[in-house]
Amino acid sequence: MHHEQQTAGITGCEECGLVVALPALEQGQRACCPRCGHLLMKTIKHPQQRTFAYGTACLVMLVLSVSFPFMSFSVQGIQQEITLMHSAQMLAQFENSLLGLLLLMTVVILPACYITSVLYLYWVSTEHGKIDSDSVSHRVKSLCRLTLRIEPWLMVDVFLIGILVSLIKIAALADVGLGMSFWAFCLYTMLVVKCVAMVDRTWLWLQFAPMVPLPDVKAGDSHHSHNHISCHTCAQLNPVADGHQQRCIRCGGKLHPYHPAKNLQYAWALLLASAVFLFPANLYPMMYTVSLGKSEGSTIIGGVVLLWHHGSYPIAMVIFIASVVIPLAKIFALGWLFFAAARNIDDEERKAIRRLKLYRMAEFIGRWSMIDIFVVALLVALVQLQNLMAIYPGPAALSFASVVILTMLAAMVFDPRVFWQNLLPGEKTVQSTKPEQGASTTIIHKEPHS
Repeated sequence: MHHEQQTAGITGCEECGLVVALPALEQGQRACCPRCGHLLMKTIKHPQQRTFAYGTACLVMLVLSVSFPFMSFSVQGIQQEITLMHSAQMLAQFENSLLGLLLLMTVVILPACYITSVLYLYWVSTEHGKIDSDSVSHRVKSLCRLTLRIEPWLMVDVFLIGILVSLIKIAALADVGLGMSFWAFCLYTMLVVKCVAMVDRTWLWLQFAPMVPLPDVKAGDSHHSHNHISCHTCAQLNPVADGHQQRCIRCGGKLHPYHPAKNLQYAWALLLASAVFLFPANLYPMMYTVSLGKSEGSTIIGGVVLLWHHGSYPIAMVIFIASVVIPLAKIFALGWLFFAAARNIDDEERKAIRRLKLYRMAEFIGRWSMIDIFVVALLVALVQLQNLMAIYPGPAALSFASVVILTMLAAMVFDPRVFWQNLLPGEKTVQSTKPEQGASTTIIHKEPHS
């Protein structure tokens, strides 16, 4: 026997389009879509206190990460010492300002803005509690929308892996010293990952404005019902209106109606552009190494082969997987998904689930290809010992960064609801049972202890 539980409103699943009723979750619970398993909302225990603690510690570690020496490199008595900001400055000095800006934005500026915004938003929710949407200031709405948009572009964890790869790559060439800022950056990375994991879009918006009910939309409908447009910013269901560009009635964000053909065109364009950039990214040198006045270019494959010949098998495998396998696999996987979505001949739910899992994997791994770009950035800043030894960025670096960014955008533009084009949902709703009751259909789960 299931107990009745108050709902927080109805929302549409981003990945399969099913309209479900959100239960009023207790702290430490999460609700997932009963059809595709996509996370709809989660709560953490003591959200304000934990977010303030982790966020404040994160900002402190960021200040320490940019305030002291990050790393040093010495050969035959000649030493080079850098700070974290020096990597971006050196790329700009060697006419790679775009790469320097990319590093600065994804590792320092965007994470700092994200954490600061999250702290402010949680402070507002603590100070004012739940209030009507009409009373929420335009500033808070705009800030919340911006914060959620920049979240996928935080690459602090990818940069840390790039640092570790760089250390292994140059440890045999010279003495490398780790400064205080390096250890602060390690803590900063872990805190950023934790802060991002604690923030949930649906729960955060509920602290400012309750969901507005639509009388003609009920749990069990889908994007095929053509009676609503789901907001990808705050998860609010909006009425359909023809003739003009709609904005969400709750958050004011721009709405994107379900147009599978148009979305596929945009996704194909971005994917094909990334495939074009893949050729110069692999044919031209990623970086140039100057040793005793002699310059030698190194492509991605050439660097992997060189590392393998020198016996650095683990690091060669990491570079090969991150810089060769993942970009190619993501392009082929997304291409196959786009092709299957365009054909649209299957009507089996298990095939839709299988394709959705592949899409989730492709979307998740795409950002990790940026490791090689961060390795080049760090080596360029660190290894500058005049004619004795120096490393300069090559023309392939910008092309490879373009491949990573374009494939990420292609995955973001693609609408996975197209997998359910020929599938009509049954009358499915979110069960309001607690996890310990053990019902097989419940989608409420306890969050693991951190």
